Amino acid sequence: RGAVLGREFTYELIAAVSPPTAPVQQNLALLVEAELLYLRGTPPEERYVFKHALVQEAAYQSLLKRTRQHYHQHIAQVLEARFPDLCQAQPELLAHHYTAANLPARAIPYWQRAGRIAIERSAHTEAYHHFTQGIALLTALPDSPDRAQQELSLQLALGAPLIASKGYGAPEVRQVYARAQALCQQLGDSPRLLQALLGLEAFYFIRGELQTAQQFAERCWTLVEHQHDPVRRLPVHWAFGQVLFHRGQFVPALAQVEHGLSLYTPELHQPRALQDS
Repeated sequence: RGAVLGREFTYELIAAVSPPTAPVQQNLALLVEAELLYLRGTPPEERYVFKHALVQEAAYQSLLKRTRQHYHQHIAQVLEARFPDLCQAQPELLAHHYTAANLPARAIPYWQRAGRIAIERSAHTEAYHHFTQGIALLTALPDSPDRAQQELSLQLALGAPLIASKGYGAPEVRQVYARAQALCQQLGDSPRLLQALLGLEAFYFIRGELQTAQQFAERCWTLVEHQHDPVRRLPVHWAFGQVLFHRGQFVPALAQVEHGLSLYTPELHQPRALQDS
């Protein structure tokens, strides 16, 4: 079970996932004596570290696949039941164990939560990894509106770390937002369609394809022109303004930007900063 937990684990955790009758402490002492594990810290904070990643991998691969999956599932369930603070702080642990247990429906929400936490820390590479892991697992689930909703949430969440790490003009950005657009149209989800279209507008704007960018800005405007929601309207005015400015239409560009500025309030818009691209 130690090898399934990872390269490093605490005594508290290995004891929690082991059978009640298992001589955990004696077995760990033997492994430390054999120098397969290193002991760090003192009770009740002791930690065990495999001497080398290859040692841990060899021990892990020695288990039958079915046994590994069972251990991963059991570890995830123990973490949920007995270590809620750890689950809250490191949802990627649960995501990893449920993925390895071949339980994608349980793993996907944890990958998504892990991605959100990574974005809050500006750990964009980690966020990208977590969201793409979740998207990859969706293929194992039956095709349904619920699966499409999950994918839409993950694709839109993926946009921000993708842009931060690869730039607005990366081909992957268009792929993500185009897929999100298709899912919105499939689901009839107009609120999130705006986010997908704004992502595509930004992609084409940065690549200098200004006519296409303006077409997407105009489509965004059709979604918000009869609404009075400043959170939704402001980014549309900004998108329109930047396109018009770079197409030499300075007077209407200024009008768009000024209208957007009139809608801005820190209370409404700052909490959205981590969500928007």
